[in-house]
Amino acid sequence: MKMTKLFLTSAFLFSLGALCNTAMAKDTIEPAKFVDEASAGGVAEIETSKLALQKSTSPAVKTFAQEMINDHTAANKELSAIAAKKNLKVSTEAELANKAKALILKQRDGESFDEAYAKNQVKAHKDTIELFNKAAVSPDVELASFAVATLPKLEHHLHSAEALAKTYEKK
Repeated sequence: MKMTKLFLTSAFLFSLGALCNTAMAKDTIEPAKFVDEASAGGVAEIETSKLALQKSTSPAVKTFAQEMINDHTAANKELSAIAAKKNLKVSTEAELANKAKALILKQRDGESFDEAYAKNQVKAHKDTIELFNKAAVSPDVELASFAVATLPKLEHHLHSAEALAKTYEKK
């Protein structure tokens, strides 16, 4: 009886461990894909934020945009250094979807631009945080460390973008 109980307990724990590993694997991302998507997202942030510096009339939007340029330039530089050591390709341009969003922003002016830019930043940062959370549990220790270290700044960006977007909500 004790042997059967021991066997069943061992089988249960083994199955639970395998299940956890499978679940964890689903919540991670391949290093090459992370580097590509994170760098492309950073480029998109920089490009749309440069546009915000040119088109916005809001001091709050311009301040936020400059912070995005500074922070995402620094993050992409750090990510590029890590990627170079691992022979991974860094994206030098935004993904097609982000290029389309930038084109839409170019068509807007004044408060319409500011509102669209703020909403775009909320969505972009939610997506980026999801991407970085997947990388944070990567078996690649260096990329996981980079993701974990960058997440607080991305969460700060999201909160700032949400506050900015609230100022443009229709009442």
